[in-house]
Amino acid sequence: MIQTVLSTLVEVIVPLSIPVTAGALLGRYKNLDTKPLLTLYLYFLSPAIILDTLAKAEISLDDVYKTLAFALLNLLFLWIVAVLLGRILRLAPPEAAGLTLISTFTNSVNYGLPLVLLAFGQLGLDKASVYVIAQMVIVNTIGVYFAARSQFNVRSAVKSVFALPAIYAAIAAFLLRALGLQLPHELATGVSMVAGAYSPVVLAILGAQMVKVKAAHTERNVQLAFWTGLTVRLLLAPLIALLVLLLLNITGTLFSVLLILASMPVAVNSVVLAERFGSSPSLVSRCIVWTTLASFLVLPVLIAAVGSV
Repeated sequence: MIQTVLSTLVEVIVPLSIPVTAGALLGRYKNLDTKPLLTLYLYFLSPAIILDTLAKAEISLDDVYKTLAFALLNLLFLWIVAVLLGRILRLAPPEAAGLTLISTFTNSVNYGLPLVLLAFGQLGLDKASVYVIAQMVIVNTIGVYFAARSQFNVRSAVKSVFALPAIYAAIAAFLLRALGLQLPHELATGVSMVAGAYSPVVLAILGAQMVKVKAAHTERNVQLAFWTGLTVRLLLAPLIALLVLLLLNITGTLFSVLLILASMPVAVNSVVLAERFGSSPSLVSRCIVWTTLASFLVLPVLIAAVGSV
């Protein structure tokens, strides 16, 4: 087991750490502005990899249904846990909302996809694509609700979802598959070329963002919420995901991929929601940094464990 974990650490985590480290160094010493890169990622790289993957993906309708069921049921269980812990610990509303964001949303897009590709190959990426699309929709609807229930507006949340180019890329891919069509060879080649740039760019963005959120100051009154969030994301989240996977009778590569994606660190865009709606951004940002750092040790163990099943 130890040899398998070390092998996974070298083969998967070390390659991923190179662009993350590069992004962190550029952010720290060259003050890398991630806003243009986020625009590039959101409006160019993300739709390209979604279209490229879904158009070619070896995934059945059964996999799609099971993935969507898992995404929603896992979210529900995590939300219940976060709400119960918030009440038991008598957290203030901002910390309670922050704990909900920490517990429910993972960095499955700009960290999870490259990790799955390295760990499970193209088949794993195929399986992950539907989950990632579901997460994009959930974060921009339910995520807004979690961050600011009093300010939540259904119309605005739905509008924000359809402002994401990746959604249209997914619709286009599903239409192509339904009609039995393919992109012209030259166009497909160009899309694949852009998709190939996805992993290094988004991982570099992650590194630069980690440097920025690390400077966030955490007040003493959120220490309890911080340790609770860390425990939920690193320990309870994988266990809850495992329970949901068993309940839905999900097996094989889909089981492995969904377990890993559900066990990823706190989503970086959670701090954006926290800052916008006053959901204890210092708490959320600190958890982002520490769960990401811890993931370099936790995820190889999980990958090795699912690989031996």
